[in-house]
Amino acid sequence: MNAADTAFIITATALVLFMTLPGLALFYGGLVRARNVLSVFMHCFAIAALMSVLWLVAGYSIAFGAPGPYWGGLSKMFLNGVTTDSLTLTIPEVLFFAFQMTFAIITPALIVGAYVERVGFGFVLLFSALWMLIVYAPVAHWVWGGGFLADGGLFGETGVRDFAGGIVVHETAGLAALLLAVMLGPRKSKATPPHSPGMVMIGAAMLWVGWFGFNGGSALAAGGTAAMALTVTHLSAAAASLTWILWERIKFGRASLVGLVTGTIAGLASITPASGFVGPIQALIIGGIAGILCQEAVLLVKNRLKIDDTLDVFAVHGIGGIFGTIMIAAFGAASWTAQLGSLAIVGAFTLIATYIIARLCAAVTTFRVDAETESNGLDLSTHGEQAYQLNS
Repeated sequence: MNAADTAFIITATALVLFMTLPGLALFYGGLVRARNVLSVFMHCFAIAALMSVLWLVAGYSIAFGAPGPYWGGLSKMFLNGVTTDSLTLTIPEVLFFAFQMTFAIITPALIVGAYVERVGFGFVLLFSALWMLIVYAPVAHWVWGGGFLADGGLFGETGVRDFAGGIVVHETAGLAALLLAVMLGPRKSKATPPHSPGMVMIGAAMLWVGWFGFNGGSALAAGGTAAMALTVTHLSAAAASLTWILWERIKFGRASLVGLVTGTIAGLASITPASGFVGPIQALIIGGIAGILCQEAVLLVKNRLKIDDTLDVFAVHGIGGIFGTIMIAAFGAASWTAQLGSLAIVGAFTLIATYIIARLCAAVTTFRVDAETESNGLDLSTHGEQAYQLNS
């Protein structure tokens, strides 16, 4: 065990949890109507609690248990056999468990943005639980746990390159979000501006800071790779923030705060898979393109395809993660075959599995709330609470 590496990953673990609680909760909460903000907080907080328990029960074992092409088995359920002396590389395995647990929390939490303001709370919990165990954990094994997409697997000695989750986190969450948005249908109420752009900015700022743990911590050691990953993460976020508002200014004649910080998230999502393989100039290119690419994806999904992915999960996270994964090959740091092939395999599996899980969950719990509940807002109708003492 290396004390410096251990201290670094302890810090990174806290930062990644900070991304969901309160970062993502505030980012999403500010974007919805005032009468739905507490429901978003409930979704994020309850998912964090539920995924933590399920990661201990079986998720970690499925993802990082025994070697195998498709899953890790169930030998490490409830951390069976893991002690304080067990190591993963140079850190305690129990710390590796905790670090990866925060990824298993934020990935289903990202999907929340697709169905806010119209989904049943029971469906959120049941779907998130099954989706994490059936989709996220196996894909994590395929890519990070020595599965068939990793080195020595389907694509030979050089497998897929995904440093911190362009495929494992952002592609899976983005595609699941898009599919659920299609299955749910659009909101009945006319889309309204974010009720609190200031809250959106605060949440985005927390996500930016937390992302240093997300990407930097994925090196699993306190060294040069982590330092470079942290640096390129910041630069990509900065570049995407600027190109987003520049493109917004060119197209619409104004630059918005919500646009600025959405660009930040686009840059962060896009650099995530590449952060361990590129340098500063490449990070500026990735972020600079992402700010425009993801903004155009938002317009495509909402205006042309007429899909109500409420908070643009697919356009920002899905497209960003896919784009960053492709750019690793474009910069010569990975095989085109492995990158594109892995995107296709994981994409197809995610869509098929998500559809089946959603249908099963909808059969036993409320998928979409009734029109009156949707109109009144989920805060009071579902949870009996209000964020603000006003009718807005």
